[in-house]
Parts: sequence; C-alpha cells; structure tokens
Amino acid sequence: MPSDAIVHVVDDDEGVRHSLEFLLSTAAIKVHSYDSAEAFLSALPQIETGCVVTDIRMSGMSGLDLMKHLKSQDVKIPVIVITGHGDVPLAVEAMKNGAVDFLEKPFDDETLLTAVRSALNQRHERNTREAERSDIVERLQSLSNRERQVLEGLIQGHPNKTIGFDLGISARTVEIYRANVMTKMHASSLSDLVRMALIADFTHFSDNGRKTAS
Repeated sequence: MPSDAIVHVVDDDEGVRHSLEFLLSTAAIKVHSYDSAEAFLSALPQIETGCVVTDIRMSGMSGLDLMKHLKSQDVKIPVIVITGHGDVPLAVEAMKNGAVDFLEKPFDDETLLTAVRSALNQRHERNTREAERSDIVERLQSLSNRERQVLEGLIQGHPNKTIGFDLGISARTVEIYRANVMTKMHASSLSDLVRMALIADFTHFSDNGRKTAS
C-alpha cells in the first residue's frame, strides 16, 4: 500500500464519519472526511492519490450521483460505496459507473479495511483481478440457463417470490436454484455474488440465458 495513500470518507452522518476515521487511523491509514459529496468535489482539485469511501444515500448529491460525476470527469480515483439493506440495484449501478467495490451494512471492520487496502493497491492488483475475472467467467459458464436467470433476478434486487413469478416457478424452487448458484460461484454472500457477476460482465451471460432458457 503506498505510504502517501489517503482514504477520503464521504458521508453526511457524523457518527459514521467519526467511526470510520477512528478505524482507519488505528490501522495506520491516513484519512480525510467530508460531510457531503459537494464538499469532497470542492477539494477534488487538490486530491492526487488514495481512494473514496462513500455512502450511496446522502442528502444533496448522493453517492451514486458522485460516482456519475467522477466518471464524467474521467477521475480515476477508486471508489467504494456503502449500501443499506435492499440497495443492491443502486450498488450495481454504482459499480457500472466505476465503483471498485460495495459494502452492505452492517459490515465488520476487517471487511472495510480489506476493501480499502485493495482499492489503494488497485494499480498493483490489475493482474490479480484479471486472473480473478477469468476464474469467475469459468464459474458462470458452469451455471445452467435457469440458474443464470435466477442470478439475473438477484442482481436486479428481486426477492425470490418475484423471480419465481417471472420465471413461472415457485419461490421454493428459486431458493434451490439460488443455493446452487451460491455453491457453484463459491459466493459467501449476496454482495459477494453480485460483485463477481459484475467483474465478469454478467450481462453477456444473462442475455444468452434469456435466449436459450426453456
């Protein structure tokens, strides 16, 4: 991890900012915090290195809007988004706009620190990420068409009942397919599964699944 790396925490919740500041500081990671996306953007011209940790839901400019702005300005700084329960579709959109990872609340300290260190070392980890992507693609190819359809529904944030209705199967059957997908993908959680699907550009696979599934 670069010695001059700085984590820029963007959150309108003072308690969350202080908590993250304390955690990162105790891990010997430099941190600056901002109470809004607008405040961070004001400081952006002076920011040369590091990564951003931002809540996806904030008053004023949201974390998602911040991501879109950074992408439109071709700003390369890595961004990790923090999401609440049920915000998977927003997290997916954020990753499509350049976020390197997302953490679903509640998350433990080590999960955040691991994500931050990974983001700060991003340039050094490109080769590792390519190897990871190839591995994920291989796992996706092992899924049946129906399993791919269920995965697509999960990525869109749909509950089992809705996925079952769309596919003409029961929610219980969806649960079985979901368990199979988690096992085949070696996913430890829904957020882990979504992250892998996005890394591998699952849209390509899901399009094939819709065309060929019976």
